[in-house]
Amino acid sequence: MNMRIGGLASGMDTDQMVKDLMKAERMPLNKLQQQRQYLEWQRNDFRELNAKLLEFDQLIFNGIARQASFTAKTVTSSNSSAVTVKNVNSTNDIAATIKVRELASAATMHSKESVGIDPTKKFSELFGTEAPIGEEIKVLAIGTDGKLQNEADVKAIKITGDDTLDSVLTKINSQFGVSAFYDEMTGKISITAKNTGDAALDGTDNPEIALVGDFFTNTLKLDSNNIEAASNNVGSLGKNASFEYNGLLTSRSTNTFRINGYEYSLKQTTEIPGSDPQAFSGVTFSSTTDTDTIFNTIKTFVDKYNELIASVNSKVSEGPNRSYKPLTDEEKEALSEKQIEQWEEQAKKGTLYRDQALSSSLEKMRTSLYTTVAGTSSFNALSQIGITTSSNYLDKGKLVIDETKLREAISSNPNGVYELFQKDGATSSDQGLARRLRSTLKDTMANIDAKAGKATSTNGNFAIGRNLNNINNQISSFERRLIQIEDRYWKQFTAMEKALQQSNNQYSYLMQQFGTGM
Repeated sequence: MNMRIGGLASGMDTDQMVKDLMKAERMPLNKLQQQRQYLEWQRNDFRELNAKLLEFDQLIFNGIARQASFTAKTVTSSNSSAVTVKNVNSTNDIAATIKVRELASAATMHSKESVGIDPTKKFSELFGTEAPIGEEIKVLAIGTDGKLQNEADVKAIKITGDDTLDSVLTKINSQFGVSAFYDEMTGKISITAKNTGDAALDGTDNPEIALVGDFFTNTLKLDSNNIEAASNNVGSLGKNASFEYNGLLTSRSTNTFRINGYEYSLKQTTEIPGSDPQAFSGVTFSSTTDTDTIFNTIKTFVDKYNELIASVNSKVSEGPNRSYKPLTDEEKEALSEKQIEQWEEQAKKGTLYRDQALSSSLEKMRTSLYTTVAGTSSFNALSQIGITTSSNYLDKGKLVIDETKLREAISSNPNGVYELFQKDGATSSDQGLARRLRSTLKDTMANIDAKAGKATSTNGNFAIGRNLNNINNQISSFERRLIQIEDRYWKQFTAMEKALQQSNNQYSYLMQQFGTGM
């Protein structure tokens, strides 16, 4: 920056005069900067609104758009210490009785004698040339389907010279469907299937654990499978859970299973003490619709919908305050932070005033909810489940809940309420209200993205950004022009100062001459 000192000859405050002249010259630049600031506020307001639309869309997806939201049940059990029941995805209520004859258990097996080795030492150190280095081993185990794995489907483990008993057991536990450990007190290996149940096929015995590799039988002193181990009293067979369900004797490979959308967990048998071994007491259970949970899901949706349309309505109906323009840097210097905040609160108004995309979206959202759903089995309109539009025109389409009527609809037909919101269909008229609403939200968010972009978007990819680029180019060009203008002013004032200096010098010379002549 050049250091300029003016007014030496004229006595004028040249610096202040240039600044005052430049204020007038800068007025078009200030307007461009104010336009840029307003566009940035508009972009930010669009993005903030888009975030609210996305939040509402996700709330719909995780709430009224999920069938699980309408299958909430309150299940009671006469003996929860023996049997617990919970609803998973059933829309129907149940009333049944279970008699638990036997719990499912996992197969086990252990070494016939102590293996007599240090589990932390490398096999190469323990066994020398007799070490099982290079040997491949596998463990086949019963799966969640109650069947033993096929050997061809199981990848083998290869034993290396650096392996220890501890490292091999770690690999077995991570790769195969068993849990194995070394007991230091007895020096034996214990193996238990991770899944319960009996793997018998068509009434023939089939092991739940099968060991492949001489390492198991020779080094770890184990039988080849749990059936052999059981016959040698060093193992046990897997057992299925056996129970009567409403009088039907049946079984499962696990103690937790599903029937008709309900999950049952068997905790203990229900034999009657001191009676016939085949006498079992029944655990009765029943379910009812959890009206409160479903009601709260719908109420949350309605509340968030009302909040959203209130927010959009306030933006599109709020006009700009022409008396307040974005502040320039010079104007901000003269104000306190509080004054700047209060000023900008007024200056930011009207950024989304009468925006066509938002106004159209509001109308589509209302239409999505007010138009009946064709082809439903029961409810086809919100009013039928107790949700209507506010009669106060100032509410601008907010929804109002008749709590009694909504609870009655939920209690009598929760699946019908779900269908009203989420029915699938080829056309909009066939689709549930939530599907229509999410489609409108998706289109609106896409329109806003095209206009205001995302935080990660570059200016060239959305409309407001392109306008900002254009204004930034104009500002840069104008700033270069202002530098030239300021230089011109200084040159003019400098020329004036030089002329005045020459005039003063000539005047002084003449005065000296006149003085000498006298």
